[in-house]
Amino acid sequence: MSAPVVLEARGLVRDYHIGGSLFSGARTVHAVKGVSFSVEKGRTLAVVGESGCGKSTLARIITMIDAPTAGELLIEGNRVDIARHGLSKEMRRKVQIVFQNPYGSLNPRQKIGDVLAEPLLLNTALPAAERRDRAMQMLLKVGLKPEHFNRYPHMFSGGQRQRIAIARALMVNPSLLVLDEPVSALDLSVQAQILNLLADLQDEFALTYVFISHDLSVVRYIADDVMVMYFGEVVEYGPRDEVFANPQHDYTRTLFAATPRADVDSIRARLARKAAAAEPA
Repeated sequence: MSAPVVLEARGLVRDYHIGGSLFSGARTVHAVKGVSFSVEKGRTLAVVGESGCGKSTLARIITMIDAPTAGELLIEGNRVDIARHGLSKEMRRKVQIVFQNPYGSLNPRQKIGDVLAEPLLLNTALPAAERRDRAMQMLLKVGLKPEHFNRYPHMFSGGQRQRIAIARALMVNPSLLVLDEPVSALDLSVQAQILNLLADLQDEFALTYVFISHDLSVVRYIADDVMVMYFGEVVEYGPRDEVFANPQHDYTRTLFAATPRADVDSIRARLARKAAAAEPA
């Protein structure tokens, strides 16, 4: 029996109308053009493409920040129409996002314990003591220590901040986690740690991921399915192993040729070669 579908997109379109200027007339930018896909519970869909391909616009639609111009978005079978009906707290809790740069979304004046407890304060009626306990439990779950609870964001490394961002996103038990370039700003060894963390959390909590990336190879370790976008359109979509073994579209093959291997095994091999080269002869 197949798992329930958490996210479904049917012919999503997103247009942006740009006003004219002295030298050019008004025009319409077609950022997303009829995109359809689905993601089952506990699985990871990687959305891959270069800058300007529409993947970030698609992420804004999935996270219900922007409404599509046309098409349907369904979360756990319920149609989302924020343009006409707005967005309830319950629906907002179902989808959370982790950005590329977590420091930009962390309040520098707020202690990490308060950062983690805040989603519970805004979305639940839990007492302060229980909010604190849950925040501490999640801090430990992502590999940080109790003494980190009362520290500020500037006191952490990039990898630690990303762990904090992941923990905050999980505080309200979302049905779907959108990961927008979550490891691209990190060192290779830290990338491997975060990818392993995401895989472990997915196994433990049966999480569903949409993993946005410009790098096809970095998703080899974590993705179940891969969707390649090019100028707002889906040019390749299928199980990870099939896409990697036999890419059908010229653009996908170009991405494979241009992108260095960044899966966990390749990261480890690259670090080993670097360490060996640094050893005295």
